[in-house]
Amino acid sequence: MSVRVVVADDQELVRAGFAMILGAQPDIEVVAEAGDGAEAVEAVRAHRPDVLLLDIRMPRMDGIEAAKIVCAETACQVLMLTTFDQDDYVYEALRAGASGFLLKDVRRDDLVQAVRVVAAGDALLAPSVTRRLIAQYTARPAVPAPQRLAELTARERQTLAMLARGLSNAEIAAELVVSEHTVKTHVSNLLSKLGLRDRVQAVIVAYETGLAVPGRA
Repeated sequence: MSVRVVVADDQELVRAGFAMILGAQPDIEVVAEAGDGAEAVEAVRAHRPDVLLLDIRMPRMDGIEAAKIVCAETACQVLMLTTFDQDDYVYEALRAGASGFLLKDVRRDDLVQAVRVVAAGDALLAPSVTRRLIAQYTARPAVPAPQRLAELTARERQTLAMLARGLSNAEIAAELVVSEHTVKTHVSNLLSKLGLRDRVQAVIVAYETGLAVPGRA
């Protein structure tokens, strides 16, 4: 089955360019385009895509508000578009439920891969820009870990700390000397216990609680 995508950006040429790149892939179908956040929400409601490629800065309704609505109402994965030097809202977008974000000057192959990754239920945690933004927005007093993470088992806490380092399930399995299936179970359990939507929100909690510290492996 094809990955169904809605592309939302207020710049028509940018939007058309992303749609053309994605639509040229045999396993991706662009089902709609939108010029602002409100149109993006309506397009998701109408077409039920797997992924919404969503610009943060748009008229009428910005990407953060649109992401909140889409993530609350649907299972659609939201992939945000931003310019690192200008946008101060990426952290809020991740808190809203976005599964990751890309810079607008992303390479063609990276764009395609990113859509496939989030469609599969994973998150974009590895790029250096993600680490920089997490570091920027988590330089605030941490909520004591025992208070927030009390329900997690020791292995689930280990898994959460490794997620914050950007490790994949396979890499976590290798470090813990367990199967990938076991890691998936740990991830699923910790998301459920913490009331989180996905791995990105889990990483934010790891930093907010001090379980993970920016710049420390």
